[in-house]
Amino acid sequence: MGTLVVDVAELEPGGLLPVKVGERKVLVCRVGDEYFAIENMCPHATVPLSRGRLDDCELECPFHGGKVDVRSGAPVQHPIRRPVPTFAVRHVDGGIEVDTSRRADRRPDPN
Repeated sequence: MGTLVVDVAELEPGGLLPVKVGERKVLVCRVGDEYFAIENMCPHATVPLSRGRLDDCELECPFHGGKVDVRSGAPVQHPIRRPVPTFAVRHVDGGIEVDTSRRADRRPDPN
């Protein structure tokens, strides 16, 4: 567990940035002007989600095409059935801080 400040200046909307925070593999996702951090591993296929494609807030696994909501980690499309762990992020000087000791407190917009 730990924290890491990530430079996101070059991360475009829809971009994915894999990082390591301690021993944990994390994927920073940019949706519009917001940033989210999730575990960089599909809970179904155990492949890196960083190889997938982000469409708005849904990240598609490159292996079986399952989808998760990066805001909450909730499964959106089968074969993914378990949520992906999400981590707290906050803006700091020139980047964002990812804190793997704290889960994100975000829920998807129902609309």
